[in-house]
Amino acid sequence: MAFVKDPCGIVCVLITYMTVLHADYVVTHWIILQTMPNSLWAPFHVVAFNTIVFLLAMAHLKAVLLDPGTVPLPQIRIDFSDLHSEKNYGHEREEWTMCTRCETYRPPRAHHCRICKRCIRRMDHHCPWINNCVGERNQKYFLQFLLYVCALALYSIFLIVISWVYPCEDCHTDVSQAQTRMMHSVLLLLESVLFGLFVIAIMVDQMHAILYDETAVEAVQQKGPYRSHRPKMALLAEVCGRGHPMLWMLPCTSLNRKHHDVPLLSHDV
Repeated sequence: MAFVKDPCGIVCVLITYMTVLHADYVVTHWIILQTMPNSLWAPFHVVAFNTIVFLLAMAHLKAVLLDPGTVPLPQIRIDFSDLHSEKNYGHEREEWTMCTRCETYRPPRAHHCRICKRCIRRMDHHCPWINNCVGERNQKYFLQFLLYVCALALYSIFLIVISWVYPCEDCHTDVSQAQTRMMHSVLLLLESVLFGLFVIAIMVDQMHAILYDETAVEAVQQKGPYRSHRPKMALLAEVCGRGHPMLWMLPCTSLNRKHHDVPLLSHDV
């Protein structure tokens, strides 16, 4: 577990949970309980909506707290005089590079994050909304978080529209309550549309990075796909896990530990 002490990231994490809790409050209290008091759909929507909230929070916490793939620091300081030596310890052949900030060799596709102040394996980018880097070990949970936010936004929009198109005729509420419900509904609708479009854009970018095997850092560096001939499903399974695809969207399932627990430093330094 890790937690980055970045003020911007901490504020973004708090905004994320405040927004999700506000959506849960408005949908449960002002839309479902106020417009569907005598309907069997009310308990169904309460359970379904809060299940998505639970899965969202679980995926987000894992993306925030899980180590994204930090390259361990060497126990002794590296002598940089061997950088241009003939031997070079075979790192050039295996595309290993050297980080002068961490003072260590780093494996292919690892990059240094100036916010985390460490090198991260298969680093895509540093996301303030999870206050962490999106890397080899937590990209799956970041993708799940985006999917559940999108689902929550669409579900909120659906329930708001239903409450407007099919108003409750048996609900006897005063004008002030009706106005308050309308104010909360409009605010949540705008919030859901804005966050939904924002999250969809990020999710499409993440899927492109996974399926074409090119992280955001590599795209900026114009390196091209890392393994252009690898099957798309194999690339997706590399991120989501080796289990059944039906389990890929469950944040309670873990990645293939045998694959991710390979020692990062297998060379003498």
